[in-house]
Amino acid sequence: MGSELLPQTRWTWVRTVINWANLSTPLGLLIAWICGANIERRGRGTYRASRYRWNFPVSSAFAIGSVIISKHSRDWLQDRPVLLGHEDRHCTQYAMCIGIVMLPLYFIAAGVSWLLAGNHFAYNPFERFANLAEGGYPQPVSRLARRHSES
Repeated sequence: MGSELLPQTRWTWVRTVINWANLSTPLGLLIAWICGANIERRGRGTYRASRYRWNFPVSSAFAIGSVIISKHSRDWLQDRPVLLGHEDRHCTQYAMCIGIVMLPLYFIAAGVSWLLAGNHFAYNPFERFANLAEGGYPQPVSRLARRHSES
């Protein structure tokens, strides 16, 4: 993938317009800017914001609108195209979930997953549809299954 811009398709152009119109991309850029991240255009209508300075959320990368934000360096992110693909799918989810409405929906899904599995990702449909393995998440195991294996 290198440093070149990824190609824009008809769908990613539509996604870009939707994420600007639903205010999720402006929100992502604002948060990245407030948190001191280095922002650059990535292609496919997305932005990469590296060296994010806050400790929330605790993850190697996350997306808000069409902005992929990470506490790591640009080179660290660039060397992880699979993770960038996972986050790119979250960019699409913002377009499909009417923008910033995705934030409370994501947190509700994360809470349900926490109750079922003890983590935010195992039963979170947003993470599952973005591909858990590509996001660096382990195979999900429910609390009930863990209890049986410990017995």
